[in-house]
Amino acid sequence: MELFPIPCETYKLGFIGAGKMAESIARGVVRSGVLPPSRIITSHSNPVRRVAFESFGVTLLPRNEDVIKGSDVVIFSLKPQVVKGVLSQLKPLLTKKKLLVSVAAGVKLKDLEECADQSRFIRVMPNTPSAVGEAASVMSLGGSATEEDADLIAQLFGSIGKIWRADEKLFDAVTGLSGSGPAYIFLAIEALADGGVAAGLPRELALGLASQTELGFYCSLGI
Repeated sequence: MELFPIPCETYKLGFIGAGKMAESIARGVVRSGVLPPSRIITSHSNPVRRVAFESFGVTLLPRNEDVIKGSDVVIFSLKPQVVKGVLSQLKPLLTKKKLLVSVAAGVKLKDLEECADQSRFIRVMPNTPSAVGEAASVMSLGGSATEEDADLIAQLFGSIGKIWRADEKLFDAVTGLSGSGPAYIFLAIEALADGGVAAGLPRELALGLASQTELGFYCSLGI
């Protein structure tokens, strides 16, 4: 198998899909110093999303095709129901020289590889705390992704939290635990706050105490 190493010192990172998750990843990468914003590109027609990326120096290009052509590593940050269609549309540009990454929940590597017609793919499952740099992410490698590719993606996603590597067969459980977990934490905080309100506390104070208690608990565990 012919190898095409990603030039670690000069590679460009592209995002297909410029929603909140893509923004969180891009901001984390820039904030941590892993990449300067000048080496990150994306495309979006929504002016609000364009302004969000431009606000920290990311280049916006006219079309997804332009992003693919200008990137060495491409992160597909799309809704699960559209990612396969977009991959099929862009397939002629998805050469083996490019490392492809999907953060679309529930879409398996074999389907991603089939739609892209290449297997240099890494699937990553991050979660919503990526927005504050505390994501819990898990990755699984496609058929021709290399250890060097894995190291690069570990560095990128390490900039928004912690990342582990696991067999893809575990991803449904990963999605249930870390993907859905934040919603249960919010419920626990809300329940604690409700108890405080029932005991006579103002809502704002009760929410603050519940949130800080939850945060302090996890910090005390060294997590």
